[in-house]
Formats: sequence, C-alpha cells, structure tokens
Amino acid sequence: MRVLHLGFEDPRMPGAGGGSVRTHEINRRLAAEGFHITVLTTRYPGWKERVQDGVHYVPIGIGTGKNRMTRLLAYVIRLPFEVQKRRGTTDLVVEDFFAPFSTMAAPLWTRRPTIGVVQWLNAKDKARQYKLPLYWIERWGVRKHHRLITVSHGIAERLSAQNPTAHVDVIGNGVDPEAWNPQPHLGHDVLFIGRLEYSDKGLDLLLQAWARSSQHLTANLLIAGTGPDEAKIRTTIHTLGLTDRVHMLGWLSGPKKFQALSDARLVIVPSRNETFGLVAIDALATGTPVIAFNIPCLREIIPTGAGWLVEPFDTNALAEEITRRYLQPGLEEDSVLRRQFAARYNWDALARMQARSYQDSLAALGNSTARLQVNNQGDRG
Repeated sequence: MRVLHLGFEDPRMPGAGGGSVRTHEINRRLAAEGFHITVLTTRYPGWKERVQDGVHYVPIGIGTGKNRMTRLLAYVIRLPFEVQKRRGTTDLVVEDFFAPFSTMAAPLWTRRPTIGVVQWLNAKDKARQYKLPLYWIERWGVRKHHRLITVSHGIAERLSAQNPTAHVDVIGNGVDPEAWNPQPHLGHDVLFIGRLEYSDKGLDLLLQAWARSSQHLTANLLIAGTGPDEAKIRTTIHTLGLTDRVHMLGWLSGPKKFQALSDARLVIVPSRNETFGLVAIDALATGTPVIAFNIPCLREIIPTGAGWLVEPFDTNALAEEITRRYLQPGLEEDSVLRRQFAARYNWDALARMQARSYQDSLAALGNSTARLQVNNQGDRG
C-alpha cells in the first residue's frame, strides 16, 4: 500500500511532541512490512528531506520554518498542492489532526481514500486562547471524515458525538523499548517531562502546587523539555521564589530521557488536556509512579496501584498528593505492577492493528471514491 501521511510535525524537530513519535514508530514498522510511506511535515530550522527507517520525510512550506506561526501557515497553504502532486502514486491518505484547529477536512480535497488519525482534539481550548472560531472548524472537519483512528476511548467518544456515522478505531500509543533498560529503583526528585506549554500542559498548576509541597520535602522539581512558554515558566519560577527548588533540564530523549524517568521518585503529568499521555506510560515502564489529574484519557492509563489521580486542576489537592506519595514507604514495591501494565502498549502489536485499519479503510473508502469520480465524470459529460 502506498500511504501519503499528512504528519505535520517531524520527530526530529526540537520540541516535537508525542504525536510525531507515534507517527514514526507506527510508520517505520509498516515500512518494514512493505508499505510505501511518505510523510509531509512542516519545515523547521535544520530541516532536511530524508528517508529514516524506511519512511520518506518531506518537510514542506516556505523558507527555514524559524517561526512557529509561519510554519503553520506555510504548511496549511502548501499542503493541498503537495498532495495533488503525489495523488497518482497514493493509495491512501492519512491526515494527522494538529493544533490549533485539528483538521483541514482532507477528505474534501485529496480525491483519494482518506482517514484521520486523531491524537489532538482540543480546538475548544485554543478557541478561548486565540478568540477565534477554531472549535467550529474542528467540528465541521470531523464530520467530513468517514473513517478515523484515535489513541484513546475518551477521544473516540468525543469523535462519535461529533460524527455519529464515522467508523472509529481505537489504537493506543506504545512504549519505546529503551524504557525497559533502566532498573527500577527509589529515586529522589520529582519530574515533569513534556512540551513547555504553560496552560495546556498544566505547568502553571504544577508550579503552584510545588510551591506548597516543596516546603515539606527535600526533593527538587525537575522540568525537562522545550517549548514556546519556556520564558514564562522561568518567570513564574522566580516569582514564586522557587529558583533553588526547580531545575530546568532542557530537551531529553533516548536513554537520557528514560534514565531521568527511572531516577525520579514521582512523575507528574499535570495536563489540562491529553489525548493519550505517553509520558505516563513511559514512566510506568521504568517502574516510576505517576500523579495526574483525573481527566479523560489519563484515567485510562493510570490504574490503581500504578499511580494516583487527583481532582482536576485543584492545586491544593495536587500539592497534598505529591507530599503524601513522596513520603509513602514502599513506593518501589509496586514497580513490577507498573511495568506489567505498561507492557500492554507494544508498538509491534499496535502497528499490526493500524495496518488492518488501513486495509479495511481502503476497502471501504476506495469503492466510494471510485463512485464519486465516476459521477463527477458523468456530470462533466
């Protein structure tokens, strides 16, 4: 099968999120099974067209992609033209949903069988942030899709509410095999890993909670990642008087990332919105417990005994839970349970599920696309 993946974010781009990781981990396994996959992404400083693990990456846009907004606009403008150029060598188009409006309603203009992969569905929050009707764009675009893949049951329910006629497959994210290399042990510090987005990732809430809980602990809060709000986060750390108790680690990946997860006593995922929560699964794979807000998607991947869920966005509750669990004796004793749960999220098995979904979608959508093309030709005649 020849797949054209509208992937938006390149996994090599500094600060790239979990969505691009999923795209590559699935695609490289499909490529090994004979799929021909091209991924169209935004440009970014240092971008380069390449074949990586059998997957052809083509950054599109204008210039070097230095600015976040110009990257987005250039991608949106160029994407239909780039798809048109490759239409004759494409069997199936896969549209990754991306911020801030989720979908470009690709089935309307690709003229090929097209499915959506939904790892992001938070246009309502972006609409409030930017004072633009982004949520209505999302709703309209979702309704143009007939086949969708999403990473959690929580997102599947939201998609079905917006488009009851769509077929939705739930195929989660997987754990990087490197997560199993560190040996579980009782760590010392508290860790956040993720994109540095002040509101969406809940870093404002985490820092408020840490200002309280750090008074009772000897640990430091470690923040690993890069992102658009790094300066704002540093300012908040200074304002709250946490300069000596919070350390910024920068971007971590590969063995360094998993060693940091293993070395932590607790991993905190304070997000206001998540479509899956890959960091939480990675932490459990290293044997480290997780604290998160009790929101859809996260509650699916943090079972009792592997971590704890607190009242959404309650900084007092989060501070109390961090303090309580940090001081709890025997934290390391449940590391086997955490790793056993994380082992369910296997990239090889998930890639096989996605391959079946692609094949089913091509069979279902190919016939309807062919009928549409015949009807269009008849109308022209």
